[in-house]
Amino acid sequence: MSRTPRSPLVRRLAITAAAGALVTAAAVAPAVAGDDDWGDDPGRSSYHGDGGGHEQGRYRGVVTADRLALRGAPNRGSEIIRYAHRGETVRIYCKTGGESVQRNPIWYLLTDGTWAWGAARYIDNVGPAPRWC
Repeated sequence: MSRTPRSPLVRRLAITAAAGALVTAAAVAPAVAGDDDWGDDPGRSSYHGDGGGHEQGRYRGVVTADRLALRGAPNRGSEIIRYAHRGETVRIYCKTGGESVQRNPIWYLLTDGTWAWGAARYIDNVGPAPRWC
Protein backbone atom coordinates (compact mmCIF):
# COMPACT_ATOMS: atom_id res chain seq x y z
CA MET A 1 0.00 0.00 0.00
CA SER A 2 1.56 3.33 -1.02
CA ARG A 3 0.90 6.64 0.67
CA THR A 4 0.37 9.81 -1.28
CA PRO A 5 2.09 12.93 0.06
CA ARG A 6 -0.10 15.43 1.86
CA SER A 7 -0.77 18.71 0.17
CA PRO A 8 0.54 21.94 1.76
CA LEU A 9 -3.06 22.91 2.53
CA VAL A 10 -3.67 19.70 4.48
CA ARG A 11 -0.43 20.22 6.44
CA ARG A 12 -1.39 23.83 7.24
CA LEU A 13 -4.84 22.77 8.38
CA ALA A 14 -3.28 20.13 10.65
CA ILE A 15 -0.89 22.72 12.14
CA THR A 16 -3.73 25.19 12.64
CA ALA A 17 -5.86 22.53 14.34
CA ALA A 18 -2.98 21.55 16.63
CA ALA A 19 -2.31 25.19 17.52
CA GLY A 20 -6.01 25.72 18.23
CA ALA A 21 -5.99 22.71 20.55
CA LEU A 22 -2.96 24.12 22.39
CA VAL A 23 -4.61 27.53 22.76
CA THR A 24 -7.81 25.92 24.03
CA ALA A 25 -5.90 23.76 26.50
CA ALA A 26 -4.00 26.79 27.77
CA ALA A 27 -7.24 28.75 28.18
CA VAL A 28 -9.05 26.07 30.19
CA ALA A 29 -6.14 24.67 32.22
CA PRO A 30 -5.97 26.03 35.77
CA ALA A 31 -3.02 28.20 36.70
CA VAL A 32 -0.50 26.66 39.07
CA ALA A 33 1.01 28.87 41.72
CA GLY A 34 4.75 28.82 42.27
CA ASP A 35 7.11 27.35 39.67
CA ASP A 36 5.48 28.09 36.32
CA ASP A 37 8.34 26.97 34.01
CA TRP A 38 8.64 30.49 32.63
CA GLY A 39 11.18 31.71 35.15
CA ASP A 40 12.00 35.28 36.02
CA ASP A 41 15.07 35.41 33.79
CA PRO A 42 14.01 36.17 30.18
CA GLY A 43 17.34 34.76 28.98
CA ARG A 44 16.64 31.23 30.14
CA SER A 45 13.81 28.75 30.02
CA SER A 46 13.35 25.87 32.46
CA TYR A 47 11.70 23.83 29.73
CA HIS A 48 14.06 21.03 28.78
CA GLY A 49 13.12 20.48 25.15
CA ASP A 50 10.35 19.24 22.89
CA GLY A 51 11.98 15.99 21.81
CA GLY A 52 13.52 17.69 18.79
CA GLY A 53 16.38 19.37 20.60
CA HIS A 54 14.79 22.85 20.56
CA GLU A 55 14.09 24.71 23.79
CA GLN A 56 10.87 26.58 24.25
CA GLY A 57 11.61 30.27 23.82
CA ARG A 58 15.03 29.67 22.25
CA TYR A 59 14.10 32.01 19.43
CA ARG A 60 13.23 35.63 20.13
CA GLY A 61 11.81 38.57 18.28
CA VAL A 62 10.96 42.24 18.81
CA VAL A 63 7.55 43.61 17.83
CA THR A 64 7.76 46.42 15.26
CA ALA A 65 4.04 47.32 15.04
CA ASP A 66 2.46 49.84 17.42
CA ARG A 67 -0.06 47.16 18.42
CA LEU A 68 0.15 43.60 17.03
CA ALA A 69 -2.83 41.25 17.38
CA LEU A 70 -1.67 37.77 18.42
CA ARG A 71 -4.12 35.19 17.17
CA GLY A 72 -5.39 31.64 17.62
CA ALA A 73 -4.36 30.60 14.09
CA PRO A 74 -1.95 31.94 11.45
CA ASN A 75 -4.52 34.19 9.73
CA ARG A 76 -6.09 37.60 10.31
CA GLY A 77 -9.60 36.21 10.72
CA SER A 78 -8.86 34.07 13.77
CA GLU A 79 -9.57 34.94 17.39
CA ILE A 80 -7.34 37.56 19.00
CA ILE A 81 -5.65 36.05 22.07
CA ARG A 82 -3.84 39.22 23.17
CA TYR A 83 -1.95 42.23 21.84
CA ALA A 84 1.81 42.85 21.77
CA HIS A 85 3.23 46.36 21.52
CA ARG A 86 6.16 48.00 19.73
CA GLY A 87 9.49 47.10 21.34
CA GLU A 88 8.13 44.09 23.23
CA THR A 89 10.43 41.05 23.13
CA VAL A 90 8.56 37.82 22.39
CA ARG A 91 9.57 34.16 22.62
CA ILE A 92 9.12 32.27 19.36
CA TYR A 93 8.57 28.50 19.30
CA CYS A 94 8.48 27.96 15.53
CA LYS A 95 7.31 29.43 12.22
CA THR A 96 4.82 28.32 9.57
CA GLY A 97 3.14 29.60 6.44
CA GLY A 98 -0.23 31.26 6.74
CA GLU A 99 -2.21 34.17 5.38
CA SER A 100 0.05 36.78 3.78
CA VAL A 101 0.43 40.05 5.64
CA GLN A 102 1.90 42.71 3.35
CA ARG A 103 3.26 39.95 1.07
CA ASN A 104 4.85 38.01 3.96
CA PRO A 105 3.17 34.59 4.52
CA ILE A 106 5.25 33.62 7.58
CA TRP A 107 3.70 33.47 11.07
CA TYR A 108 5.44 32.80 14.39
CA LEU A 109 3.98 30.67 17.18
CA LEU A 110 4.74 32.61 20.37
CA THR A 111 5.11 31.12 23.84
CA ASP A 112 4.76 34.12 26.15
CA GLY A 113 2.27 32.72 28.66
CA THR A 114 -0.23 31.91 25.92
CA TRP A 115 0.36 30.09 22.66
CA ALA A 116 -0.59 32.60 19.98
CA TRP A 117 0.36 33.33 16.37
CA GLY A 118 1.94 36.62 15.32
CA ALA A 119 2.57 37.79 11.75
CA ALA A 120 6.33 37.69 11.09
CA ARG A 121 5.93 40.89 9.06
CA TYR A 122 5.75 42.75 12.38
CA ILE A 123 8.30 40.76 14.41
CA ASP A 124 12.05 41.20 13.81
CA ASN A 125 14.22 38.20 14.71
CA VAL A 126 16.77 38.58 17.46
CA GLY A 127 19.44 35.97 16.82
CA PRO A 128 18.77 32.90 14.65
CA ALA A 129 15.62 32.57 12.56
CA PRO A 130 13.05 30.24 14.15
CA ARG A 131 12.75 26.62 13.02
CA TRP A 132 9.77 25.45 10.96
CA CYS A 133 6.85 23.92 12.87
